Amino acid sequence: MSSVPSSIQSPIQRRVTVPVRIGPVTAGGGAPIVVQSMTNTDTADVAATVRQVAELAEAGSELVRITVNTESAARAVAQIRSTLDAQGCNVPLIGDFHFNGHRLLTDYPDCAQALAKYRINPGNVGSGATRDSQFATMIEIACRYDRPVRIGVNWGSLDQDLIVRMMDENARSAAPLSAERVMHEAMVESAVANAARAVELGLPKDHVILSCKMSGVQDLIAVYRMLAARSDHALHLGLTEAGMGSKGIVASTAALAVLLQEGIGDTIRVSLTPAPGEARTREVQVAQEILQTMGLRSFAPMVTACPGCGRTTSDTFQHLAQDIQGYLREQMPHWRSRYPGVETLQVAVMGCVVNGPGESKHANIGISLPGNGERPSAPVFVDGEKVATLKGDDITAQFKRMVDDYVERHYG
Repeated sequence: MSSVPSSIQSPIQRRVTVPVRIGPVTAGGGAPIVVQSMTNTDTADVAATVRQVAELAEAGSELVRITVNTESAARAVAQIRSTLDAQGCNVPLIGDFHFNGHRLLTDYPDCAQALAKYRINPGNVGSGATRDSQFATMIEIACRYDRPVRIGVNWGSLDQDLIVRMMDENARSAAPLSAERVMHEAMVESAVANAARAVELGLPKDHVILSCKMSGVQDLIAVYRMLAARSDHALHLGLTEAGMGSKGIVASTAALAVLLQEGIGDTIRVSLTPAPGEARTREVQVAQEILQTMGLRSFAPMVTACPGCGRTTSDTFQHLAQDIQGYLREQMPHWRSRYPGVETLQVAVMGCVVNGPGESKHANIGISLPGNGERPSAPVFVDGEKVATLKGDDITAQFKRMVDDYVERHYG
């Protein structure tokens, strides 16, 4: 995995002004918005976890979070890190801690040192008198190893003492807020108060990242707007429990796009539930496509393709568009280091003669099929000029060769 190019800058004025170290990757102060994902393997299974981390990194995840929930998981972390390093995979690992993180980080210093960042959920670091001491232990270890910490509040595990107190105070108020608004206030209060506590304990302010995960689109937007107004820490965005398939993709996109457009957010994760047998890397691809379609980052060449209509009775262009998009993604691991800038390549695969030639001219390289069931005769445009007309049964292979040639000539 390559590091985030320093030349990529968001066109939107970023809210955060202080860089935040996240291993070799930075966020904030106009730096690129970073894509994060998380494994779903048993971390104690070193081989399975290494394999999935490497797959996620290869897909473009610039940070990978792993669960550290048991002693066996904590013991495995250093070996996972060293195995990845031996394979040439330097993606930073984030340790996800709940309930017993203070003990695991204390008892397994190799784990604490191997991780590039810790995620702490303030809703379950302890209860009653133990909460402050256990939170303090984790922050002190982060200070010892100079590690950033994400204080990640989640509405499903919000500090119950806090929400009960705030609900009671609201009930006594002369102008009580709605229960929904109190929940939002409690989420933000938990994040901001725990961030302040971490700084008091010695963690540098630019080592603190905040998140307030909700599963409702409007809830997430409201909470992050409040959080951005009350804090200047870097923010991690994500719609928690987004769901499966198109529902999860649409919900995550709807929430994140609004916040990103407002300049809110430094790292993002799309929390999709994979279909049985589906690759975990799908969530990485979706996160990248959100950023790329918004013009915030470029990760891989994208194909512009028409939806089809009554003029496109042949499905030739559909197969061609699918094949070309897949081909471009397959080539990116090889192209990324050999052809700097290739991720900005624009390709068009159009289905008929109405908008096809125009769209193809706007792309770096585009092809326009005739649109019906006849034997295809497809003009190809390169940087606005018609350069060839492809015919025959192997149009896809011909067009791939032309794409390869364009990449070699323009990015080599």
